[in-house]
Amino acid sequence: MLEIQGINKFFGEHKVLKNVNTVFDDGGIYCLMGASGMGKTTLLRIILGLEIKDSGEIIGVNKDEISVMFQENHLCETLTPIENLALVCPKDITKKEIQKSLEKILPSECLKQPVSELSGGMKRRVALSRAVIYPSKLVIFDEPFTGLDVETKKEVISYLLQNQKGRIYIIATHGESDAQMLGAKRVELANISENDGGEF
Repeated sequence: MLEIQGINKFFGEHKVLKNVNTVFDDGGIYCLMGASGMGKTTLLRIILGLEIKDSGEIIGVNKDEISVMFQENHLCETLTPIENLALVCPKDITKKEIQKSLEKILPSECLKQPVSELSGGMKRRVALSRAVIYPSKLVIFDEPFTGLDVETKKEVISYLLQNQKGRIYIIATHGESDAQMLGAKRVELANISENDGGEF
């Protein structure tokens, strides 16, 4: 379980997050919804420990128990998809296991190509698979479906569901249909905070 208690965050005069409170249960899939500028990414970065909160508590999951897919892919372009995943995996996860996981989401001919030779959509799949394969308790996805067509999105969602393994998924997205396709609970940022909706 991950519990958010009274999180506040200001950037100078700008109120980004005000008194955010919510609970994410083990095994739950949650779509974090909200307009651009409402603070979704800021909240995720606070959970990850990449942004310092002004006040409040995060309880239940340690930073080293979280894996993440950022809006940017953050891949090593000169390495293959298999090598990219091997960089973050514990040593007890073999390259054969990594390859088997990637084969569920990437064409086999892409697995041994440098990431620089892959399309944008293929790179997104590699970044997503990297977050999923890490043995975490919580997986955070920040706009994971950007740039994916409908059929590819269906494949990716199927992959996510097959590999959840009782973990918490928090997915920041604008897509109303994404929550339905995932069978996820919608978490509207405006409903778990006292923000007035002002952008920053």
